Amino acid sequence: MTTPTPLKGIMDISPYVGGDASVEGMARIVKLSSNEGATGPSPKAVAAFEKVGADLHRYPDGGASELRAGLAEMYGLDVNRLICGNGSDEIISHLIHSYAGPGDEVLYSEHGFLMYPLGAMASGATPVKAAETDYTASVDGFLAAVTERTKLVFVANPNNPTGTYLPQSELQRLRAGLPDDVLLVIDSAYAEFVSRNDYAPGIELVSANDNVVMTRTFSKIYGLAALRLGWAYCPTEVAMVFHRVRGPFNVNAAAQAAGLAALHDVKHTDEARAHNDRWLPWLQDECDRLGLKYIPSVGNFLTIEFDEDGPRSANAAQEFLRTKGILPRAIAGYGLAAHLRFTIGLEEENRAVIEALEAFLSDTNGD
Repeated sequence: MTTPTPLKGIMDISPYVGGDASVEGMARIVKLSSNEGATGPSPKAVAAFEKVGADLHRYPDGGASELRAGLAEMYGLDVNRLICGNGSDEIISHLIHSYAGPGDEVLYSEHGFLMYPLGAMASGATPVKAAETDYTASVDGFLAAVTERTKLVFVANPNNPTGTYLPQSELQRLRAGLPDDVLLVIDSAYAEFVSRNDYAPGIELVSANDNVVMTRTFSKIYGLAALRLGWAYCPTEVAMVFHRVRGPFNVNAAAQAAGLAALHDVKHTDEARAHNDRWLPWLQDECDRLGLKYIPSVGNFLTIEFDEDGPRSANAAQEFLRTKGILPRAIAGYGLAAHLRFTIGLEEENRAVIEALEAFLSDTNGD
C-alpha cells in the first residue's frame, strides 16, 4: 500500500508551534507566550462580531471593501493598493509563493520571525539569514547577503522576538541598496506600539517605490488574534498578483466587521497603547532591580536573558514559571536558547511574573 508523495522539501519543514496556553491541573493561567493584546478587543468590535451571527449563512464580501475603505480613510491610503488577509501570515505566505520558488532565496534577519523561512521552504525556495548587530536587523548584513537568487527580503520592524527596530532612515538605505527586482517586505505587526520619533511603519516607502510592501495585523494592539485578520499596503501590481492567488473569500465576515469597528474605536486603541507604555518600562526596571539582562524592546513584549544551561538556564526558568501557572515563550527556535519572551500583560500578570522571577532567582541562589 502506498500513499501520495508530497513535493520535495515539504517534510523537511518543522511545523510552527504557537505559545503554550495551558498547564495540566491548573485553572488559572497567566498566558504571556503569544504577544496578544493585554487589554483585549474593543467592546465595539465584540458587538460587531456578535451582530454578524445572524447572517452566518451568507458569504463575506470577497474584497473586504468596507474594511479596506476604512483603512484607506484612517491612514490616507489608496484603497486599490490595500489588501486584506486571513492574518498577515496569509499575506506573507502568498507573497513568497508568488515571487519565489525552487532555486530562489528569501532573505530575513538572523533572529527574524519564523514564518519567513517556513514560507520559503513551503514554496521550494531557500531561506537565508542575514547577520544582525546587537539583536537588531542590520542593513549592511542584509545587503551583504543579497545574491542574484534573492527574490524577497523580509524585515520585521519591530522584530519579533527581540523587540528591536530599524529607524526609517535605515529602511530607506536598505531599499536603496536592493536591486529593483527584489521585493522588500516590511512586517510592521507591532507598529501601533512604537512611539519613537525616528520610526515609521513603511507607508512612505511603499508610496515611493514599486518593490516595497508593508504588512500589518489586527492580532496585537486591536486584540483580534482569534479572528485572523491582517492587511497590507503594496504596489498596485503586487495587489493584482495577490488577488489572483488568494481564496475568493479569504477574510470571514466576522473578522471584517470586528476589524472595522476596532479601527474606529481610537479611544480603546489609545488606552491599549498607554497600558503598554506604562508596563513595558516597569518590567524593564524590575529586571534591572533583579539583575536580569534583557533586550530593550519597543513592542508589547520583553525578551529576558538567562544562562545557557544549569540552574539559571532559560529551560529551568520556564519550568519553574510553569509551576506558578506563568507561560512565557521559549525561543530556542529563533537561535535564542538562553532567552524567554514575555508578553506585557495586565497589571496583576506583570506583577506575578516579577514575583515568580524573584522567587526563581532566590531558589537558585540557595536562599
